[in-house]
Amino acid sequence: MSILIDGRKTSGIIKDELRDQVMDLKKQGIEPTLAVVLVGEDPASQVYVKHKKKACEYVGVRSLSYELPAETTEEELLELIATLNGRDDVHGILVQLPLPKQINEEKVLLAIDPIKDVDGFHPISVGNLSIGRDGFVSCTPAGIIELLKRYDIPIQGQNCVVIGRSNIVGKPVSMLLLRESGTVTICHSKTRDLPGVCKKADILVVAIGRPNFVTKDFVKEGATIIDVGMNRLENGKLCGDVAYDECAEIAGAITPVPRGVGPMTIAMLMKNCVEAASKSLS
Repeated sequence: MSILIDGRKTSGIIKDELRDQVMDLKKQGIEPTLAVVLVGEDPASQVYVKHKKKACEYVGVRSLSYELPAETTEEELLELIATLNGRDDVHGILVQLPLPKQINEEKVLLAIDPIKDVDGFHPISVGNLSIGRDGFVSCTPAGIIELLKRYDIPIQGQNCVVIGRSNIVGKPVSMLLLRESGTVTICHSKTRDLPGVCKKADILVVAIGRPNFVTKDFVKEGATIIDVGMNRLENGKLCGDVAYDECAEIAGAITPVPRGVGPMTIAMLMKNCVEAASKSLS
């Protein structure tokens, strides 16, 4: 039976570590602060924001909440971001996506000061990642690497296959795996013989948003599987992009859904916030 990579447990350990760092920062007169901006009433976004606020409270990060109506204009949102950029007591800015149709998401993300871009979505943050410079890394990819390291799963020299090429997960996690000296293959909808390519992977990262898509036919004996998917079935149950039960019989280690990558995303957001506050000391 494979090792279960428990993201909930690991995220709890990370948040406990961050609590200590926050206490030290407060002794130096710095109160790490995250501004969370939510536009509209998207139910999934409301749940995500609730989880983020709860994590802030636990770690000791001050959370500023800006819940704006769905009819908010792009100009109004950009004015708020400009105000938050200029506040010395705000270290991180998070605009919850998706945004209403009248607002250009790219323009909004570009407006956030890169030193406060704790989501790691600004092109400068992405550029720093691609050339190996320090900077904020988007939270889900960072959480994946953190899980692998904390479970002592080697990356150097391993064949790493990523299914999915999104800007949020697929591309950045590929660059992070490459940074750790993995040999990386990125797969997508046009990849030929996808099961055959995946079956060569020592580490298989799946982020395509299709429930139970990856079956045991994709998995090499003893491989590590990281399932980034979060899908809700007709019966209301959550599942990942990986058919967990059958793949767990073959894999050496595997993340569950839920309790896998999801909790790590929020833990790494907290880590980025604390890092942003620490940098304000220099």
